[in-house]
Amino acid sequence: MSRPRAVAAVLLAALLAAVTTACSDGSAARTADGARPSVTIAASDQLGGAPVYLAQERGLWADEGVAASVTTQPTGRDALNAVLGGQAQLGVVGDLPAVTAALGGRELRIVADLSRFTDWRLLTRTDRGVTGLAALKGRKVGVPQGTNVEYALSRMLASAALSASDVTVVNLAPNQVTAALARGDIDAGVTFPSFYDAARTALGERYAEVAFTGYTARTLLIAGPSADEKTTTAVVRTLLRAERELAADPAGARRAVLAQSKGALQASYVDAYQPRYAYGAALSPELLTELTQEAAWAKATQKLPGAADGAVIRGHLDPAPLTAADPAAVTLR
Repeated sequence: MSRPRAVAAVLLAALLAAVTTACSDGSAARTADGARPSVTIAASDQLGGAPVYLAQERGLWADEGVAASVTTQPTGRDALNAVLGGQAQLGVVGDLPAVTAALGGRELRIVADLSRFTDWRLLTRTDRGVTGLAALKGRKVGVPQGTNVEYALSRMLASAALSASDVTVVNLAPNQVTAALARGDIDAGVTFPSFYDAARTALGERYAEVAFTGYTARTLLIAGPSADEKTTTAVVRTLLRAERELAADPAGARRAVLAQSKGALQASYVDAYQPRYAYGAALSPELLTELTQEAAWAKATQKLPGAADGAVIRGHLDPAPLTAADPAAVTLR
């Protein structure tokens, strides 16, 4: 071999070794020009997705070799549509949007269950006499249909041996439930927790609520068709670090979420409700059970086409990124 070719061969071998080392250290591989691979994350629930916002506020993505941008969507359906439409590679969505997309045969992977919330409220008025869930029979109930809030209502009704046919369901946007209650258009309503304080303020002495803890809402990290496994794993590693920082500094995490909300959330709400979320990325048998139950409800109520069984839902769970980042977090077998 001539000397120039020998030198070239040595340089090529060194370059390949460097690339191999860079790609095997747990970080996302850089692109050919040395730039960090970019990823867009479409998020919705800002408290359920607090680790995402904390990572964004503190610039944690770079340590795992990715350049991430986070966009906040009004609902989980919007975040899901951004992923399915190719505007984002990853999404932070509620459980029901993910389940309905899976039943519809859409291409998505559920990468992790990021957080869990059970502190639901049925909002009502003192002059409507709704002192318990059984009293909803024959009443008008406002709810944003197609969201996991509607599923929460179904669980409330079922706990009182009622169904949707026992009430008049009024489809309202999440921010319309309070106004409808104040006007007297509905007798009760279920909406996102971020609107609880607004209802209390609007109704004043007429405000009443019924607590409900019979449904665990889960905030999921999903991956769309354009998300590659290496970058997704790097994002998961970053979120695990953010979870640790959230646990170590809850007040700092609340400030980060508030800053990232850009005025959409009030400090009083974040301080009151973020501690009510259980954080910790996981893929568990309990998650699969919950999603399968939701799938059966969604198929029956929304006439969705897919088979609503555990095998179908299990096929949409992708444990590889979380297993690579934290094997102990994956208990699903």
